[in-house]
Amino acid sequence: MSPVVLIGLVTALVAFVVMTELLAAALPLLIVIVLVPAHERPALAAVIAAADHRRRLRFWPALRTATAARRIQAGRYSTSGRPGPP
Repeated sequence: MSPVVLIGLVTALVAFVVMTELLAAALPLLIVIVLVPAHERPALAAVIAAADHRRRLRFWPALRTATAARRIQAGRYSTSGRPGPP
């Protein structure tokens, strides 16, 4: 394998890893911006911040927590974690 091909492969691999990390960091933010109404974003941000204190956002656990909190607030979800009245 020639050095030029080897350098090209390493560069492509590094670019792929960097792009994957950027996408993993930006995708949850883009989903929230596109799908969450503007007046609900501060409340969702507070729930996500309380539920997930790690450096990188874990979107699905935060979304499940936010959904449960919204159902509790709306009275459609019990505090015991089971559907129905409390």
